[in-house]
Amino acid sequence: MPKAEHTNLKEKVRRLPRKPGVYLMKDRLGQTIYVGKAKDLKKRVSTYFQASRKTMISQPKVRAMIDLIYDFDLIVVKSEAEALLLEGQLIKKYKPRYNTDFTDDKRFLLVRVDRREPLPRFRLTRNRTDSKSRYYGPFAHSTHLRQTLAALRKKFGILLSDASPIKIETDQWRLYDDARAEIYQHPNELSQADYLTRVDSACAFLDGKTKEWLTELKDQMQAAAESRDYEKAAQLRDRINALEQTSVRTRKFERPLHDPTPKSETLAQLKTDLALAATPERMECFDISHISGSFCVASMVAFKDGRPDRKNYRRYKIKSFIGNDDFRAMEEVVGRRYRRLNDEQKPFPDLVIIDGGAGQVTAALKAFLGQGLEPPAMIGLAKKNETIIFSDGREPLNLSHHDPGLRMLQHIRDEAHHFANSFNAELRSKKLRESILDDFKGLGPNKRHALLKHFGSIEKLRAADAEKITQVEGIGPKTAAGIVEFFNPRD
Repeated sequence: MPKAEHTNLKEKVRRLPRKPGVYLMKDRLGQTIYVGKAKDLKKRVSTYFQASRKTMISQPKVRAMIDLIYDFDLIVVKSEAEALLLEGQLIKKYKPRYNTDFTDDKRFLLVRVDRREPLPRFRLTRNRTDSKSRYYGPFAHSTHLRQTLAALRKKFGILLSDASPIKIETDQWRLYDDARAEIYQHPNELSQADYLTRVDSACAFLDGKTKEWLTELKDQMQAAAESRDYEKAAQLRDRINALEQTSVRTRKFERPLHDPTPKSETLAQLKTDLALAATPERMECFDISHISGSFCVASMVAFKDGRPDRKNYRRYKIKSFIGNDDFRAMEEVVGRRYRRLNDEQKPFPDLVIIDGGAGQVTAALKAFLGQGLEPPAMIGLAKKNETIIFSDGREPLNLSHHDPGLRMLQHIRDEAHHFANSFNAELRSKKLRESILDDFKGLGPNKRHALLKHFGSIEKLRAADAEKITQVEGIGPKTAAGIVEFFNPRD
């Protein structure tokens, strides 16, 4: 029995609850080496410490992991569906070395576009090899991706890896010297500037294709979980997590650490591009995050002189309603932010940025007008084509994808998006842990709240003895003893 000779571990295994949850296997240094979920924790976790099981395992990697297990932690939840979600969150948080399925993204293909080429081509790759190229994806199905690139070549007239364009004049290029010039039905001779316009259009399409596919996978995962097909839901969740992790690393990789354009010049150009009355030295950006209307939260991030001003970041829980309504949520948080600044007689920022399109911008504007406040300059940044929406009714604007001002707007928008999503994930994780108390009969919401407020977390409550629990107002000795037994059943 690997490590089960450790007396305390034997006792922990014997006292495991027969409830759904997540288990975290740890080595002698306390490092989490594996995270798993179980419908029945006692049945699942105890199998790791059965001597007969190890002899039946054919994979050396799994045997090696079992030999390293020295301790484990548990988080009991209400259902297998909750265990599924929590398992994914913990794997992303701890990145255990034996949870390879969540981190192995070698099966995914990327599309690489090197803007340093006179006529950039669209190539397939599985690795990000430099910080100057742009990468799109990841895409899991190579056949579909190759079909997509072939369609892009016909639709936009871009070059793939098999092309060898020839320069024929000072600023004129011939793309093909064979029949493909006729097949693809685009001018075969053109300037570099005209070709780069084609590249921008194709890149915008690829950006949207990745997001569309992820949305489709998330819908499939939710449907599988609702139908209790947890194995399929877990497989889809693993694929989503790997894709999202790869996408995050791709975006970080393709953005230079130092924009070659000085921040002061970028802000001055942004003032011109957006026809602002003042240089946007202070900007604030809002984003909404929720899961099908649940755990609806918002973020506000601030930039000063073109750089993150993190001490002025804010997070909001939506209070005025429950459900899925991005517009109402945006109106609420924008109203709360600037009502407070007005009450404290603090200046508004030079530019307010809304993550979203015309509907979100209208909702934000309504927050100002409804309180009799004069709105500052305000725009929305719609993700699909990075279209800039103006709150004053001007025609939407599309800047070049290489414009430093647009890259700055994307930076602050992405920062707000990440900040909102991290808050959402934090609340979901906390709710999953705390929901276990709902299963303790006779414990109303006020007492549950009092217990969590007193101990700070489910983990600390689980570790407390009956005497400490009775220190909470309204909790008597009988209830305290029941709570101890609830968290630590004797069989």
